Amino acid sequence: MCGILGYFGNEAVKFSESSSLERISHRGPDNSQFLCKDNFYLGHTRLSIVDLSSNGNQPMISRDGDYVLIFNGEIYNHQLLREKYLEHVKFVSTGDTETLLYGLILQGDEFIEKLNGIFAFAFYNLKSGDYTIARDHFGVKPLYFYTNENEICFSSELKAIYNFIPNKSVNRNSLKNYLNFLWSPGEITPINEIKKLLPGKFIKGNSFSKEKSVISEYYNLKFNDELIATKTEKEWVDLLELHLLKAVERQMMSDVPVGFFLSGGLDSSLIVAIAKKIFPKKKLTCYTIKSEDFKNEGFTDDLTYANKVAEYLDVDLKIINADSDIIADFDKIIYHLDEPQADPAAINVYNICKEARKDGIKVLLGGTAGDDLFSGYRRHRALKLEMFIEKIPKVFRKLIKVIFQITGASNPFFRRIKKLTANIDKNKSDRMLGYFDWIDSSILESLFLEKNNFDHHTFFKKLNKQLPESTTNLNRMLYWELKTFLVDHNLNYTDKLSMAAGVEVRVPFLDKELVEFSTKIPVNLKIKRNETKYILKKVAERYLPKEVIYRPKTGFGAPVRKWIINDMDSIINDYLSKERIEKRGIFNYKKVNELIEINKLGKIDASYTIWALLAIESWMLQFYDK
Repeated sequence: MCGILGYFGNEAVKFSESSSLERISHRGPDNSQFLCKDNFYLGHTRLSIVDLSSNGNQPMISRDGDYVLIFNGEIYNHQLLREKYLEHVKFVSTGDTETLLYGLILQGDEFIEKLNGIFAFAFYNLKSGDYTIARDHFGVKPLYFYTNENEICFSSELKAIYNFIPNKSVNRNSLKNYLNFLWSPGEITPINEIKKLLPGKFIKGNSFSKEKSVISEYYNLKFNDELIATKTEKEWVDLLELHLLKAVERQMMSDVPVGFFLSGGLDSSLIVAIAKKIFPKKKLTCYTIKSEDFKNEGFTDDLTYANKVAEYLDVDLKIINADSDIIADFDKIIYHLDEPQADPAAINVYNICKEARKDGIKVLLGGTAGDDLFSGYRRHRALKLEMFIEKIPKVFRKLIKVIFQITGASNPFFRRIKKLTANIDKNKSDRMLGYFDWIDSSILESLFLEKNNFDHHTFFKKLNKQLPESTTNLNRMLYWELKTFLVDHNLNYTDKLSMAAGVEVRVPFLDKELVEFSTKIPVNLKIKRNETKYILKKVAERYLPKEVIYRPKTGFGAPVRKWIINDMDSIINDYLSKERIEKRGIFNYKKVNELIEINKLGKIDASYTIWALLAIESWMLQFYDK
């Protein structure tokens, strides 16, 4: 919906005199305003979606002049909140910003828990100086912040506050994360001084006080591992369908045209099908990517299925060519990501959103999070093998690892076997964590000049402590997915690259009521007889052809391995040259070069790690050097 930029402290005038708000103008091309006094600055760039009039502009000040709000996102249940809790308020707009403003005025922080939506906001009491900065329950909307004893600044994007941080230093632990996972879980960013506010948390402070602000948690998802025997499979399917219907209907809230991602996969296809059921007379507009050859990536072609779904549902399908001048686009994508994430899927999001915006569509609904809620990844299926692995004596597990690790990596099947057995000799918890890794830990360590003892699984291990020991393997991994891979990877690139094109992407699968319901579904209905997303597929059978539901899984990406091995020599030779790497003083050039060579020979699968190295250098050039 928008971009926010804020500051509380004694240097507020610096923000009003800077071009920081302009750095996030792409997030809100329809309006840009700020409010600044001696001890605070609140700026906003608006993408008008609900109540297109000036009544929805921000910063929004209460009628008594005592409170002000800047807000990025959408509150899907805001009309219900007005009726239930704010019936005596005389609203001047039909937008959710005013709902949020008066809800916080009248109910304080308790109102946040009642929200069903996506948001990052700052609420400020102009008289008392008290402020609340919050991020939504599941981290759909980003929020970066910097704080010290006397001030705090924050924004939807890191680039807007970057120049205000004195004595910046590179966070080498985060670089280890980007190389290992392709993204960085938890709070840390590439800069030590800038953090991500975690989902379900808020920051409280006072702009007049010298006391440091405090971070607290207002929400944490709970998993229910008790099988509820009173419900039949059909009853679970019926309830899931009802929650999906409500979620899609809520997220169609808009005063501007709404479109859809339609990859041809289960998740996006089901969202479109449900929308079609709710609004049968609407001619829905959908977008898909015409992919290059994904054979070497181990994926099947999506376009055939996208066309089948579009014809079956009678929706308009616009096909976007996925061809990209990756050398020309690489730096631009990293700039918009704010972080050196290593996934080309961001390019597809950007290209689709650019086309949608040309068509006058400001809102797109997608299928993100279906895999994370209902067990759609290969690592979830791999958990089914745990009971067998545990029975194998450790000496034989080590032998299995040695045998499979010497196989080549050019074939998708052998790549997956290598990944499956890479940590087979470790304990169960470390094996499960290893499914998130993209590179062997010994190779990862060797890439750094100085020994880095940081355990890249640290954040996952902290999450483990929040779960009862009795939590099933699958629910434990789904909890990790929701708290790490989903928020720090998928949601980050989806938000950043859609907003770079002035489009908001909504995520019906992350409807608060739907997510909480999903945690109660018995695990044997999420994966049944080795069928991933079993219960979701049962719902889909009521909407889609079986050939679409039970098709091979693909990915929303690009041919990274082909690019790295065949097409990107010029940028590799430049960004990962001996001169550049030695000047940085972070990575070991000899080991980086060896990695590139053995990857070209097909001895290991390190293309994504090399992409991550390129992303780090691109980020350093565009952010740190400047």
